[in-house]
Amino acid sequence: MRTKIRIAIVAGLLALGCTDQHAQPVSVKNQAGTSKNPIELKQYVHPHGVEAKGRILMVASSPAISDQTGWPIGFWAAELTHPLFVFQEAGYEVDLASTMGGEIRMDSYSDPTDPSGYSASDVISLGFMQMPWFNEMLKNTKSIKEVDPELYDAIFLVGGQGPMYTFRGNPDLEMLFAGFYESGKPSSAVCHSTTLLLEAKKSNGELLVTGKKWTGFANSEEDFADQAVGQKIQPYRIEDEARGIEGTEFVVSDPFSSYVIADGNLVTGQQQNSGAAAAKLVVLLLEAK
Repeated sequence: MRTKIRIAIVAGLLALGCTDQHAQPVSVKNQAGTSKNPIELKQYVHPHGVEAKGRILMVASSPAISDQTGWPIGFWAAELTHPLFVFQEAGYEVDLASTMGGEIRMDSYSDPTDPSGYSASDVISLGFMQMPWFNEMLKNTKSIKEVDPELYDAIFLVGGQGPMYTFRGNPDLEMLFAGFYESGKPSSAVCHSTTLLLEAKKSNGELLVTGKKWTGFANSEEDFADQAVGQKIQPYRIEDEARGIEGTEFVVSDPFSSYVIADGNLVTGQQQNSGAAAAKLVVLLLEAK
């Protein structure tokens, strides 16, 4: 049965043109007509020749080690693959960056092939993992310091356990995200990546979430995760921290249900089951312009 599922998902991705043969180098120019980006970009080309509608930047955590558990941690697979599928299906190119650049790793419990079986039903991630170009992308992410925001129409932060250590208190990522937001571009974060919003500020020094309604990983979900492994997993809880911020409204829904909020061009998702819905909202905002 698993073999049949893999074949079906791979076939579906092939139908979308998500293979190396459709990735071609593209020359990027600035307004003066000169090259502005030293990094070779790969342009997603639809097999039927349809031009991409735009370009979206996804940002994941570089590898880290949890102080609580001692586990190697990184990004949550479904929070990368499910939004990626939505973006590509809608006709957008996607580039992947990370906090430090280079190779990134998925949290083990999010790996559909992990012996725990926790994410065994995640056939979308399983399908992407069969693609050489996807695995190559995970091995060669660009650093957020190398990113030129002018090349992108939206930004999407991937969650996981890593962001709790690599996103919060990261001035480069805060500035990058706030720049997208203040430019009016869709700016999205899901699950534990919303930790960035606890401290990210706009150019006027005001917290980005001031006056905003938003969501992120809930205390009820942290309780479930802690009980499942028999210990405290995270160094702090996003919901506790967010509710201590004056002038903002942090809202959560039922545990592990898909829940997203769009407040202006800020899009947030509660946890891993909200990634695709958050990506769809980003696409709707892009196409409403």
